[in-house]
Amino acid sequence: MEVVQVPVLSDNYVYLAHDGDETAVIDPAVAEPVLAAAAERGWRITQILNTHWHPDHVGANLAIKAATGARITGPAGEAAKIPGLDRAVAEGDTVAVGAATGRVIDVPGHTAGHNAYYFADAGVLFCGDTLFALGCGRLFEGTPAQMSASLAKLMALPDATAVYCAHEYTQANARFAVTVEPGNDALARRVVAIDAARAAGRPTVPSSIGLERATNPFVRAGSVAEFAARRAAKDGFRG
Repeated sequence: MEVVQVPVLSDNYVYLAHDGDETAVIDPAVAEPVLAAAAERGWRITQILNTHWHPDHVGANLAIKAATGARITGPAGEAAKIPGLDRAVAEGDTVAVGAATGRVIDVPGHTAGHNAYYFADAGVLFCGDTLFALGCGRLFEGTPAQMSASLAKLMALPDATAVYCAHEYTQANARFAVTVEPGNDALARRVVAIDAARAAGRPTVPSSIGLERATNPFVRAGSVAEFAARRAAKDGFRG
């Protein structure tokens, strides 16, 4: 599977996942740059995979569907909120992009029905706004217990799994992370690399499960209560 990152809006990433003669779009916020990225590679968009219902993840569903005939797959728990939905999926279901098979993982917390798509053979995870590089999504609809459990599911994936999250939030997340674990040497080294990448105009995404396990303060919380305290502190952080 080949993955292409398409930066849109102020900090969103839309992804093209290509295998064989199929291309899936993951969480399209806007249509034009996504269609252009596929066209310049000669790729045929056949489907859209949505992780959750927020407009910056589904805003281009109908435009891309009209332009390409793509079939839209999204979380069953949010089916009524996904424009143009053709197939509702939940934990245990699978999706296919060419010869690549992805497993659907339910990861509520940011929204009530949020899901993720894990392509084991390709070592690729599309996790929307559940897990970020050095962060996690705000709890708009879910509880700390739900989000903590969702992150634990993702941390059970192999260390080498590439984490394709939906926003470039890493530098801001890093400023908070170092206040939580000031003695974490792996985190300190990562912050230097993040700052260098952003200064050079490079993305900090994808990350990896192993890197998040070593440095992300939210997945490293020792209890739901500790996770909740860290999430609340991040919500009010202005560093």
